[in-house]
Amino acid sequence: MTPRTLLLANALVSLVVVAVAQLLYDRQVIRPARTVGVVDLAEVYRVKEDEFTRRLTAARSDEERQATLQMARSFAQRLPVALESLPAECGCLVLLKASVAGPTPYTVDLTSRLRQKVEAP
Repeated sequence: MTPRTLLLANALVSLVVVAVAQLLYDRQVIRPARTVGVVDLAEVYRVKEDEFTRRLTAARSDEERQATLQMARSFAQRLPVALESLPAECGCLVLLKASVAGPTPYTVDLTSRLRQKVEAP
């Protein structure tokens, strides 16, 4: 092989290695770091508040009222725990939906996941 052929082969191999490394870096490091999760906390809270209000209004006995108040206490305890666990699940920064000016291709809505976590006993 001539020195020129070796030089071209070396340059081609180097180019391929660098391109693959950049592609992997983009997929494994850059894109996940740009992902932002949003949660509509006001909506989740408002829905639960309406549910508790309806149950308290419809309660006919003191036991039903106490059960509804216990549900509200349980919700108040599960909500912060559920919010704290979301970033670890999605591997992203989680913000309130009201604090985000507009969605991006890297924005993920986690409101439904928060509802599931709060509903589960």
